[in-house]
Amino acid sequence: MMKLAINLGIATAATAISVVVATKPTQAAVVNYNFTVNAISGENPGQYYGSFEYDDSTLTGIGEETLGVSNGLSILFNYLDKPYRQTNDFDYGYGYPVASFQNGNLLGLSYLVEDEFLIAANSETARRGGNKFYSILSAELTSATEVGIVSYSKVPEPFTLGGTAIAGVIGLWMKRQKKVS
Repeated sequence: MMKLAINLGIATAATAISVVVATKPTQAAVVNYNFTVNAISGENPGQYYGSFEYDDSTLTGIGEETLGVSNGLSILFNYLDKPYRQTNDFDYGYGYPVASFQNGNLLGLSYLVEDEFLIAANSETARRGGNKFYSILSAELTSATEVGIVSYSKVPEPFTLGGTAIAGVIGLWMKRQKKVS
């Protein structure tokens, strides 16, 4: 009975530690995403990878919102063995590229590199972020041809990973202790 109480106490402590470590602070944070372009048609089919980050301090989580370079948006995208950054956007310096959100949920990027590609919701509303990938011949969007889709995945915060790791290690230790006794 005493061992059960000790193990229960350890399990409770491990859970409390993992919750404290994994809880998101109320202050703003830099949020990181990876993205994959799956180009299934056009002249350059294949998978292409990128990442972006932004400061979420101005997001309200209400309605449609966008964050741009003034919010710390930075992008790195490797397309056709060439790295592209936020500064390559056709309208960089005029509020683009942007990440778009609906009620706090990421819709995607709006990212236009002249004579190369467009990532957006669609070519008619190219300045609303989304998950479609277009090949373009110029900044004139009438040349846009949809060739693929973009998938986004949020990179877990280090604290979340740390809390999970701590809980896992304590759980394994408890399992080992149970086998020993």
